[in-house]
Amino acid sequence: MSLPRRIFPGIAATVAMLLGVLPNAGCIVTFHRPIRNHAKGHPLQMADKDALAARILNLYNSVNSFIATVDMTPSVGSVYKGEITDYKDVRGYILFRKPADIRIQADYPVIRTTAFDMVSNGTEFKFYLPAKNRFVVGANDAPANSPNKLENLRPQAFLESLLIRPIDPAKEQSLLMDDTDEDIAVYILVVFGNDAKGNAVALRSIWFDRVDLSIIKQQIYAPNSNIINETRYASWTDYSGVSFPKSLQINRPIDGYGVTISLVDMKMNVPVTDKQFELAQPAGTTLQTIGSPASVPTAAPNPKTQK
Repeated sequence: MSLPRRIFPGIAATVAMLLGVLPNAGCIVTFHRPIRNHAKGHPLQMADKDALAARILNLYNSVNSFIATVDMTPSVGSVYKGEITDYKDVRGYILFRKPADIRIQADYPVIRTTAFDMVSNGTEFKFYLPAKNRFVVGANDAPANSPNKLENLRPQAFLESLLIRPIDPAKEQSLLMDDTDEDIAVYILVVFGNDAKGNAVALRSIWFDRVDLSIIKQQIYAPNSNIINETRYASWTDYSGVSFPKSLQINRPIDGYGVTISLVDMKMNVPVTDKQFELAQPAGTTLQTIGSPASVPTAAPNPKTQK
């Protein structure tokens, strides 16, 4: 994962300051300098925050399920700390069904044995790690505190990245920033809500390329404004009438790992069954429970045989 040429400084902190001084949080805040050489002469698109929120909603509503074959490159470290170790590509299979069922299996290259298999129903997760002969179950919000950073992989991190949630008007509001200069032109839609004390806090931000209004990045923030999850999107492609990014770079700076995902094949909005999201503890493995207990079924179907 490479750093972008320029990172907008302190989005969450900047928004917190702006929300305290702006009389109307619905306005657009503009940061720009004259454009000279942007996007090889392509005209920039104009949009307000409602139009961009509608784009997110339309993208979200168009996806009901999918079965994807992907190449994944896990990495340990963080671009924010300047230290990243990439691992060899693994072939992965991702199954998704709304509202929150997701399963991710990865195979080692060449020998194609299972590197890991994990599933979540949106509340709890199960994670099978054959190399350690370990089966982990727990709540999605359980702490990721293993010294082996790749053991901190969680299905929820993939779900947050693969499908960008629309803005919930009952709980969330938005602020639109325009960051345009001679090198970059992006809209940044910042979604915020209230903390326990009623203070406005930034929850996440969605970045749009002003050349075509495609989503190029999403950041999800912790209460202290640190980035929990950053995902970069590229090569949006039509799959059976649904636009979906062909390339994603997921970075979890606090958890200390990242994953680059490249789509090899995508079957969009195809039927999937409950059985495809069952993951059992294999016989002879060590059970580890993190957070609240989760149920453990007794059979482990292989998603690769159920496509």
